[in-house]
Amino acid sequence: MISYPVIEAKAFEPNSDDPLHINAPLVADWLIQFLRDEVGRRRGFRKVLLGLSGGVDSSLVAYLCARAFGAENVYAFLMPYKISSAESLEHGNLVVQQLGIHSRVIEITPMVDAYLSHYEPDASPTRIGNICARTRMIILFDQSAKLNALPIGTGNKSERLFGYFTWHADDAPPVNPIGDLFKTQVWQLARYVGVPEVIVNKPASADLIVGQTDEGDFGISYKKADRILHFLTQGYSPERLVQMGFPAEEVELVKRKVDSTHWKRHLPTTAMLSTTAIGEYYLRPVDF
Repeated sequence: MISYPVIEAKAFEPNSDDPLHINAPLVADWLIQFLRDEVGRRRGFRKVLLGLSGGVDSSLVAYLCARAFGAENVYAFLMPYKISSAESLEHGNLVVQQLGIHSRVIEITPMVDAYLSHYEPDASPTRIGNICARTRMIILFDQSAKLNALPIGTGNKSERLFGYFTWHADDAPPVNPIGDLFKTQVWQLARYVGVPEVIVNKPASADLIVGQTDEGDFGISYKKADRILHFLTQGYSPERLVQMGFPAEEVELVKRKVDSTHWKRHLPTTAMLSTTAIGEYYLRPVDF
């Protein structure tokens, strides 16, 4: 009788980042081809533009765009508000210098404050942040018309699942190369393509409110959230995740954020009056 060795299954480790590991060279090449196909072949543009905040997400997109289209065809816009961190502008300029892409600083304070001072002087910090985000998108789409360049999105998968963006602002660009990368995967890819470590290592921040950090707003770190998000999006139930060793309160926090922001990841809901409602249950092969 042949005896076979008993191989014990490795215990699951909820604090491991292994499930989120990516093949960075392969992903970079794929995203570059994606950009060329979506921007050039499908939409007929040769140039692209983006808002460059000095954070890791927009910096990574700038590096991918420079590889995809050449630095001469990439336009970065740095759009600080009066309370924006000076470090953000410094890091944005660092990316511009390293890549040799076009850049322009457009101070949005006069635009934002013209509205606030005249009509809404008591606006909350959250409202001011949303106004800044939408103002930046007004600028990007106007510059798109001027330069005949397509706006490129910079939101990652973690932010999108948490609804951590301003509706019809950060999510407005028609092409987004990193929207299916969790934040921890963005960090991996950013290091591979050469984004400066000072940008990769700093605390992530929307920079809409003084002292703001993403993780402070979330109540959980990206590393912890991404591990839970990975399994939730794979179809694992919250109960199963708790059985696997994830803290129940963290699973509940992440699940609640995803469930409460579902509407932000879709186009406005249309009241259906026919069997041809655009973007609802029926989708024509060629849309109107």
